Amino acid sequence: MQPVIDSHFHIWRRADLPWLSGPMVPRIFGPYEPIRRDYAISEYLSDLQGLGVAKAVYVQTNWAKEDFEKEVAWVSETAEETGWPQAIVGYADMTVEDVRPQLDRLKAYPLVRGVRMQLHWHEVPEYRFAPGPDQVIDPAVRRSVARLKDYGFCFDLQLFPAQMKAGAEFVAENPETDFILTHCGMLVDDRPETVDAWKDGLAHFAPLPNLHAKLSGLGTFMHRNDPDLIALVVDTAIDILGSERLMFGSNFPIEKLWTDYASVLSAHRAAAERHGEKAVADIMHDTAARIYRPA
Repeated sequence: MQPVIDSHFHIWRRADLPWLSGPMVPRIFGPYEPIRRDYAISEYLSDLQGLGVAKAVYVQTNWAKEDFEKEVAWVSETAEETGWPQAIVGYADMTVEDVRPQLDRLKAYPLVRGVRMQLHWHEVPEYRFAPGPDQVIDPAVRRSVARLKDYGFCFDLQLFPAQMKAGAEFVAENPETDFILTHCGMLVDDRPETVDAWKDGLAHFAPLPNLHAKLSGLGTFMHRNDPDLIALVVDTAIDILGSERLMFGSNFPIEKLWTDYASVLSAHRAAAERHGEKAVADIMHDTAARIYRPA
């Protein structure tokens, strides 16, 4: 069976995360009391035991901004001790005048492959992260992202469909940088008008070969593992982008709020299998291996 690379998972210590250690704040994935605790690499490995996951990419979890290097250092220590994860996506504040000092510090850690700063904004307050819908076109953000090519870093791009036209311009400006569309563009529900808007947004990225999409977090808004919804997203993304630009990510432990790892993996694999062996290889392993280069 094709080995799996999980391109999007988290581990954390509750004490390091303001949104977990402080007052409960609204999140797009709903109530989260069960994960307001440490989620260690040992639990993650237990969750995926026996499922053929060979490597994994850690993605930043919004530590305090000033602790961006502390986060990467801790995950790197975890990797040295356990062999997991095999690649890291850290955080850098892309709104600053000169992001290079932050990138220099991240570059000192061999497993760092890129950065994520969440730029998504939605008219529903609970879905927002960026301070406004236009941060994706902020000149400082664009200037900072343009620096990534000098470090060999990719950028995890997190947007809602209404932001994707601007996002595509952003990606087109940086052809030497790989972008990964987090959660495949954040489809919030399966109503026809919502799906149509998401498809239209995703289509802006079709002609941009440096844009890839991560099939992760697809239960985020429904708060369930829904094989039909996953199949819809996979079918559409393959039609618009091609399987060679898609990758699987578990989004654990967030998805653990409503399901288990085996169910998430099974639903994604089944959706990919409808498109043949190449699609399975691309989505489950090859794309993530090429873009994130896990050790």
